[in-house]
Amino acid sequence: MLMRLTGGRLFDPAQGLNGTVQDVWFRDGLIVSPPEPGVLSDVDIDVSGKVVMAGAIDIHSHIAGGNVNTARLLLPEQHRNLIARKLGHAFSTAHWSSTETGYRYAQMGYTSVVEPAVLPANALDAHLQMADIPIIDTAGLAILGNDDFLLRMMRGRASQNQINDYVAWTLHATRCLGLKVINAGGANAFKSNARSFDLDDVVPDYGVSSRHILQTLQRAACDIQLPHPVHVHCNNLGIPGNVDTAIATMEAAQGLPMHLAHIQFYGYGAEGVRGFSSAAAKLIDGFNKHRNITMDVGQVIFGQTVTISGDVIAQYSRRNNASPNKWVVWDAESEGSGGVVPYRYQEKSFVNSLQWLIGLEIFLLAEDPWRLFFTTDHPNGGPFTRYPYLIRLLMDVDFRLECMDRLNQEAVSMSLLKDMKKEFSLYEIAVMTRTAAARMLGLHDRGHLLPGGIADIAVYSEQADKEAMFTAADLLFKNGELVVKNGVVQQRLHGRTQTIQAQFDPHIKRDVQAYYDRFYNLSLDNFTVGDVGFNQTDSERFVLHDCGQPYLATSGD
Repeated sequence: MLMRLTGGRLFDPAQGLNGTVQDVWFRDGLIVSPPEPGVLSDVDIDVSGKVVMAGAIDIHSHIAGGNVNTARLLLPEQHRNLIARKLGHAFSTAHWSSTETGYRYAQMGYTSVVEPAVLPANALDAHLQMADIPIIDTAGLAILGNDDFLLRMMRGRASQNQINDYVAWTLHATRCLGLKVINAGGANAFKSNARSFDLDDVVPDYGVSSRHILQTLQRAACDIQLPHPVHVHCNNLGIPGNVDTAIATMEAAQGLPMHLAHIQFYGYGAEGVRGFSSAAAKLIDGFNKHRNITMDVGQVIFGQTVTISGDVIAQYSRRNNASPNKWVVWDAESEGSGGVVPYRYQEKSFVNSLQWLIGLEIFLLAEDPWRLFFTTDHPNGGPFTRYPYLIRLLMDVDFRLECMDRLNQEAVSMSLLKDMKKEFSLYEIAVMTRTAAARMLGLHDRGHLLPGGIADIAVYSEQADKEAMFTAADLLFKNGELVVKNGVVQQRLHGRTQTIQAQFDPHIKRDVQAYYDRFYNLSLDNFTVGDVGFNQTDSERFVLHDCGQPYLATSGD
């Protein structure tokens, strides 16, 4: 069926369209070129005057896996158990259920989301959870950087090619799209009672530094030609003065592509009487000098949330700040350490106010939406459902100033934000949340409205209140099917998971199996994601993307 959206104002950075009135044609789930004159569409939908964008893409949101489930178990009061379960699915009305995750993203016009921390030993569970999230497409990033097998290889001076094979096999076994490194070596050092771990600290018993681990895995990602750069959670998260760690990590990349996650949590100086200050300007100065670096912000949003992370050092250090006062931290074998600590960000708190201010300073100082991405590190900085509020903060300086009036004024007096008048445009929002995000992930079939792309299309009625505008899409098409109308979900589709097809020497499987035979007496089949239990066949569930030239950060076309 040939369909056409007529009269819409297109914001599509892939084509340089900035509010251009132009029709969008699509058929069989794909965007197509306008037909020859005289060929009529089967269905015309009038969207005159409305804003038309590609479906939005979230590059970093914790939506599945062991940490997410633990958070649900720790905080049952967050479940909306008293609401009638109209859909007939177990936990379908829980506050952060799989069903609600898909629905709430779709209502805002999102069609693809990346889970940035898939534990390889727990990959099947993460994929089963993602398969249960309706409508949106998903992808995962496999965690490496602390596991015993990798560190043994490095201690034994394995070649880079051998490590490349191990990384590629891990991506194959976990069916992930890319590679995540969390405080490289830190979780393993925690087992030896390390309670802090810097970039040049050495992992006990292995003789390798955090820097060495990170650079080795970054080289592997580049050698394999993963489209998405190695996705890095730096050392010293949340510590005053850690801006120096972030800049040192940029320098450690040695000009190769690298993505730094939730960078707001590394934008901290140690100035002032409290020993805590904004270092956003210093961070952005480093960012501007290192054109190979991309970052996502991890904006703090006031209110109740829960922090979940594989950075066991960071989570253990903040356990006494848990609100409500309950937390879980575990120290398991290999990459399995981490913690869940609930937290409430408060407007009157000096620290929380400064965190909120720093995130917005980073957004507004960077001036390059092609290299800086829109996240709250859901749920660590705040829930993804507050994205419309964050969009309004970026697009409306008067609203921003009103919000600042409610903050801790000592923090406001130390911030650059009160003097920043920049307002983001709809075009810049489309860059950050659509086109640039898709390019960095290597998902060239989405994030744009070009012929041949997936017909993931969001339509909004433009409003002065951008929070209201982006809270409820007028229309959302997923693979060409109408899934949201006037902010209400119309049908529950199955999303698909995006994976990478990385090549490796099959001998690495023999080496890994020998390791598991020695220490665990388990088959590698236990650590390889198949299609068992999915609600689609293997070929329907997983979409393979080829490796190719790694993403190189640029400012537009």
